[in-house]
Amino acid sequence: MNVRLRPYQAKDFDFARQLYFQTMRWAIERFFGWDQAQQETSFEAWSNPHEVSIIVADEVDVGWIQQRLDHDAIFLGSIYITPSMQRKGIGTRVIHIILDLARQQSRPVTLAVMKINPVLALYESLGFRITHQDEHKFYMRSDPAED
Repeated sequence: MNVRLRPYQAKDFDFARQLYFQTMRWAIERFFGWDQAQQETSFEAWSNPHEVSIIVADEVDVGWIQQRLDHDAIFLGSIYITPSMQRKGIGTRVIHIILDLARQQSRPVTLAVMKINPVLALYESLGFRITHQDEHKFYMRSDPAED
């Protein structure tokens, strides 16, 4: 399977929004309750088109990733993959793309993941380590230069 990232375009907004709600609703409902209007507002506030890339697998849009340069690190803010395409190695390939970019730039990669998210095991298998935590999230870091 060929996996690549392509630049976000304005036409991708609905795809990104719907995929976020589809993949994260269960966790948001569990911790905070679901308020559709509040979630719409929240999504528009934190999703930044300049930081988003669309994940393409075999020329089909299957997800999106949001990342930014945060101080000296690449912060992986979000990664969402269509449920029917999960567990096929796509997320792993995308994270390898980010880790390779970080290696080229001699930067660490950081992220935050909800404690109940099963993707935690994937991040650990890819070399991320927990640096700290709060009530709901683990904060992780990978130092590609040390890999």
